Amino acid sequence: MRPEAVGVEKSVRKVLFLCHGNACRSIMAEALARHFWGEDMEACSAGLDPLGYIPSNTLEALNEAGISTDGLHSKGLSEAPLGDIDYLVNLTYFEVDSFIPPAFSGELIFCPVRDPFGQSIESFRQVREELEWLVRRRLPGLIGAVNRE
Repeated sequence: MRPEAVGVEKSVRKVLFLCHGNACRSIMAEALARHFWGEDMEACSAGLDPLGYIPSNTLEALNEAGISTDGLHSKGLSEAPLGDIDYLVNLTYFEVDSFIPPAFSGELIFCPVRDPFGQSIESFRQVREELEWLVRRRLPGLIGAVNRE
């Protein structure tokens, strides 16, 4: 039974951001969550079909906003610690239930964000801004976290 179910509040939420290639949206969401939530959230990311690299526009969009890209790499669900994840945030427009291994027993949250892959740096900046709003404003209410602002 999860701690929240017995009235014990869990202070650190473990969140996995999921997209198609784990190269743009989910990578940016992971970096933004680490930046804005620090030790109050453990963030990671994965892709349904990982691209295997991170496009330069993803890194540029994060770097120009002062968001660290250290340790980021494109990976699949098989590399994610699904048994430890409390919330899986689906950033795609797809139903992903059939792709999620049984090791995941947390909550699946649907928050689609358009994919900027192959588009201009401006498109990546717009997606970064949308993801920042999601991570800082919307996500706290979805996972029961306290917004530190």
